[in-house]
Amino acid sequence: MSDTDTRDPTSLRTPIVAVLGHVDHGKTSLLDTIRGSAVIEGEAGAITQHIGATAVPLDIVSKMAGELVDPDDFDLPGLLFIDTPGHHSFTTLRSRGGALADIAILVVDVNDGFQPQTLEALDIVKRTQTPFIVAANKIDTVPGWNPTENAPINETYEAQSDRVQSDLDERLYEIIGSLSDEGFSADLYWRVQNFQRNIGVVPVSAMTGEGIPDLLAVMMGLSQRYMKEEMEIDVTGPGVGTVLEVKEEKGFGTTIDTVLYDGTVRADDTLVVGGTNDPIVTDVRALLQPRPLAEIRTESRFEDVEEVSAAAGIKIAAPDLDKAMAGAPVRVVRDRDLEDVIDEVEAELAEIAVDTAERGVVVKADTLGSLEAMADALEEAEVPIVRAEVGDVAPRDISVASTADNSKQQVVLGFNVEVLEDAKRRAEIDDVELFVDDVIYQLVEEYETHVEEIERAQQDTILENITRPARFRILKDHVFRQNDPAVVGVEVNSGTLQKNSNVVKWDGNEPERVGEVKGIQEQGEDVDEARAGNRVSAAIDGPTVGRGIEEGDELWIEIPEKHAKILEQELAEEIPGDELEALNMYLEKHRNRDPFWGK
Repeated sequence: MSDTDTRDPTSLRTPIVAVLGHVDHGKTSLLDTIRGSAVIEGEAGAITQHIGATAVPLDIVSKMAGELVDPDDFDLPGLLFIDTPGHHSFTTLRSRGGALADIAILVVDVNDGFQPQTLEALDIVKRTQTPFIVAANKIDTVPGWNPTENAPINETYEAQSDRVQSDLDERLYEIIGSLSDEGFSADLYWRVQNFQRNIGVVPVSAMTGEGIPDLLAVMMGLSQRYMKEEMEIDVTGPGVGTVLEVKEEKGFGTTIDTVLYDGTVRADDTLVVGGTNDPIVTDVRALLQPRPLAEIRTESRFEDVEEVSAAAGIKIAAPDLDKAMAGAPVRVVRDRDLEDVIDEVEAELAEIAVDTAERGVVVKADTLGSLEAMADALEEAEVPIVRAEVGDVAPRDISVASTADNSKQQVVLGFNVEVLEDAKRRAEIDDVELFVDDVIYQLVEEYETHVEEIERAQQDTILENITRPARFRILKDHVFRQNDPAVVGVEVNSGTLQKNSNVVKWDGNEPERVGEVKGIQEQGEDVDEARAGNRVSAAIDGPTVGRGIEEGDELWIEIPEKHAKILEQELAEEIPGDELEALNMYLEKHRNRDPFWGK
């Protein structure tokens, strides 16, 4: 641009759209339908191929949406759809201060309604404060539905029978009710006056294309009305973007698939990229974009371009990118001070650094954004993290987990990552548990189940080694032996009578030890214990019937004070009700004498 050139370098960029929702609710089909329709509507080459994204220009959006989108009403150049659907990619993609996507489509199956991943996606849009609309998908599966391909929703709705309309209405209002339960005011999009206060629900079919014109119209309208200022960029300014994926590319080495959301990147630029240790400073070797669909059969899948402006998906080839992180910032240096740019990248990385504790679990995730989402989910579940990193599970992660002094924390949680073979072997040797999943809430649930199992096993072990409470009575006319040991018939009134337990008898407020249960027989068979309601014969070493114990006496198992405390404070929910009753009566007797006994 010459000194006399007065053109305004400010330009409106394409809004970036992410598609979220529960598995099998039709996210990929919806994207495919929009892309497919765009290719059909556009002349050859009209649809720009991007890395990890599909740009649909305004004129093509207008053709697909028909009368619903008049291109003269819009300044924005169209829509850029992120090609990887799902909240996983959504959390992957960050920009300064939040999600990279400017707007999200939450896909909900009208038959299934809200599912766990729907709720997880909602949590993410809430946290990142990303505006979104709901695509109520699969309207064509309503029994009796009569499709009109690619028609706006009102037109096709009017063509249905009263019964089908009523059936669809019921399903749509269930979705609106579920949104309300999650704190969102929502309605069918044509009834929404203010899209900043209310969520618009658009009925669609990814299979027939019905409602797709409405979906595109709502996204364009929302973007134009509420995001125009945010879409203003300096097209000549140094580019700012986010790493979508780090990939080996034949002939180019390690490359980064990048979504550029501000400025321009040129083939001779110096870049600063977020890395696993320190920011990486490197020079662009090539800017690569896919060849147009018409040329896809050529040997080279990519073509070199000299520069790319936001918003765009581009593959950048440059040296030293091995340690680049998915989700990390990418910044062009150009005429700025290199140290300032490095500081900016470090500051952005610090924003998404996970708080770690001295003790906790090890967390690995595929990208910085998903690492942050994992950390948030674990914080909510009150699970501390000792180490959190991007990348596959490696032996060093196992080493860190194996040093935990608590078996609940000898764990590695991996979100959407691989476990290296030597890490698997090391985990088996070091007794470290590995949990890997591509759904965050499932990963947290698997870990919580694991913790519950450990706690249950620990409680079982404690119970095995603790004296259990029991109250029992010597039956009249059931003295089989006077002493050495005394053998008497007893009835267990409450609790569990166990072998090798000391026996006490209360005299007023004072417990008096009378002997030890050496053996128990039930119907002539030796047993280790007898439960409440059982009548058994007990061999009690120490007393003589007539001196020390009498027929009709109420006896108790003696519980050491430390055991009584554990039973009351930690195991009260683990023992049967009658055993708890025996414990409480025993504690009451002791506390009449000493109010703080067993506390």
